[in-house]
Amino acid sequence: MSDNNKSHGQPVEFDFIVVGAGTAGCLLANRLSADPANRVLLIEAGGRDNYHWIHIPVGYLYCIDNPRTDWRFRTEPAPGLNGRSLIYPRGKTLGGCSSINGMLYIRGQARDYDHWAEVTGDDAWTWDNCLPDFMRHEDHHRLDNGGDADADHGGFHGHGGEWRVERQRLKWQVLEDFAAAAAEAGVPRTRDFNRGDNEGVDYFEVNQRSGWRWNTSKAFLRSAARRPNLTVWHSSQVMGLVMASGHGDLPRCSGVKVRRPGRSDDILAAATREVILSAGAIGSPQLLQLSGIGPADLLQEFDIPLVADLPGVGENLQDHLQIRSVYKVQGAVTLNTMANSLLGKARIGLEYLLRRSGPMSMAPSQLCVFTRSSAEFDHANIQYHVQPLSLEAFGQPLHNFPAITASVCNLNPTSRGSVRIRSRDPREAPAIAPNYLSMAADRKVAADSLRVTRRIASQPAFARYQPEEFKPGPQYQTDEELARLAGDIGTTIFHPVGTARMGRAEDPMAVVDSHLRVQGVAGLRVVDASVMPTITSGNTNSPTLMIAEKAAGWILAGE
Repeated sequence: MSDNNKSHGQPVEFDFIVVGAGTAGCLLANRLSADPANRVLLIEAGGRDNYHWIHIPVGYLYCIDNPRTDWRFRTEPAPGLNGRSLIYPRGKTLGGCSSINGMLYIRGQARDYDHWAEVTGDDAWTWDNCLPDFMRHEDHHRLDNGGDADADHGGFHGHGGEWRVERQRLKWQVLEDFAAAAAEAGVPRTRDFNRGDNEGVDYFEVNQRSGWRWNTSKAFLRSAARRPNLTVWHSSQVMGLVMASGHGDLPRCSGVKVRRPGRSDDILAAATREVILSAGAIGSPQLLQLSGIGPADLLQEFDIPLVADLPGVGENLQDHLQIRSVYKVQGAVTLNTMANSLLGKARIGLEYLLRRSGPMSMAPSQLCVFTRSSAEFDHANIQYHVQPLSLEAFGQPLHNFPAITASVCNLNPTSRGSVRIRSRDPREAPAIAPNYLSMAADRKVAADSLRVTRRIASQPAFARYQPEEFKPGPQYQTDEELARLAGDIGTTIFHPVGTARMGRAEDPMAVVDSHLRVQGVAGLRVVDASVMPTITSGNTNSPTLMIAEKAAGWILAGE
C-alpha cells in the first residue's frame, strides 16, 4: 500500500478513485484492489488511525468533537429542538465513523430493505438479497470453532470474513433487571437482533476483537496493505470533481482535484474507469454540489457552473434523534459511582489492562431494546440504548449519584432535513439542518416513547432500585409537554443518511440509480449511507458496509 506524492503538475492516473476511507471506502478499496490489474486510489481527509483512543472502546469519549478524529460539524438551530444546535460528529481518520462510533452491530429490519427494493424497482435490495452481502464480510462469534452453525444462526451469519462481531465483555446487574422489566412490560427476549425482525431485548453485539475496537481500517485496509496496486493518500482533501466532455450525451467525471500535505497547488488524480464518492451523508452531497451536481438554484447562488440539475442532492436527510431519560436508582452499582473516585478509576484501568474487560471495554450503550411506541404499529418502531450511567450532556462529567440512562429513538422518522453548501470553499462546513421533530407524527412517537420508558421502569423487576425519574421529570404528562421536552433533551445518535438517495429514473429527487450511479453523469457513483432512500431501523454502520459490499460487485462487473 503506497502513500506517494508524485505528480509535479501531471495527472496521476488510476482505474478507480475512492473518495473517503471510512466505513464504505475501506471495504471498496479492499475489494477493488483484490484484482492486481486494478490501480486503486483511496483518499482520506483525516490522518492515520494511530491515535490510541480510537482503539480502546471507551475512547469514543475522546474522539468525538476532537479535531484529530472528527470533522466537528454542528447542526443549524432547529425549531423542533426549541432553537438548539447539536454537535454532529463524522469520522475524520482512516476508518471514518467506524473509528469513533458506538461499535454496535445492528442490521435493521427486513422491511427496510424490501422498501428500498420497492422504491428503486430493483429486487437486488430486498432483505433476502442483501443478507448474503452482510454475511460475506462477517466473522460472527457464534460460529467460532464450528459451533452453533445451525439454521438459527448459520443461516443468518457468516464466519471468516473481515468484520468481527463479538459479545460485550461485561454485564451489569442493573441492566439485567432493566431487561427483565422490559420483558414484564411485554418486550420479548431475543438472542439475535439481526435476523430481519429485531423486536426484543438483549445486550448489543459489538464490532470488537478481544476487547479492542475493530474499525474498517483494521478490517479491510490492513489486509490490503502490501498490494502495490493500492495507493492511500491520507491527510488529503478532495477539493472537487473533475468533469470531462462526453460519454454519449452525458458529462463524465474523469477524476478529482486533491490538496495534499505540504503543497499549495492541487494534484489532479484521473480515473480511467470510475470515481466513487464514499465521503458520507455530509461529505458526498457537499462534493457533488461544489462540483456542479445538485439543485440548480443552489448552485446558481454560488456561481457554480451546472453539470447536472439534481434537486435531491443534499435533501432527504434523516437521522435518529434519541431522547435521554435518566433514572436515579438506589442500591445499584453504576458507572457513576465506580468512576467518581481515583480508586474506582484505577480499578477500571487495571481490569482493562489485565483482562480487556470492564468499563473501558464498554461500547457507548450496552443493553438494547426494540419495541413499539403504541399499539398502532405492527413492527418495532422505537429503539433503546440503555447505559449504567448518566450525565447532563455528552462530554460532561458523570452525575454524582447512581443512575441509568434509557435513551429512546424513533426508528422511522418522517421529518426530513438537508445538507447545503455555504460557499464555494470545500473547507467550509455545509449547513446541516436535520429538521428533527418537524412532523406531527414524530412528535407523537416522541411523547409515546417516553411513556413506554416509564412503563418499563415501573415494572416489578426494577422496583428494588426505587427508580426516580430525574429527566425529563414525572411532572410532564401531556403529548404537548412531552414533545416539547423531547426537543429540550433530544440529541442525535449520529446516524445521518439519505442525502444522495437512490431511486427510479423518473423520480425527480433520486440522485443515484439502483446500482448507485449518479443520474446524468457518467463514471461517477456514490457508495455510502447517503444513498439510503429511508433510514434503517437501527444503527447504520453495518448497513453501510453491506451497501459497499453489494456495490463492489457491480463496480467490478462494470454494471
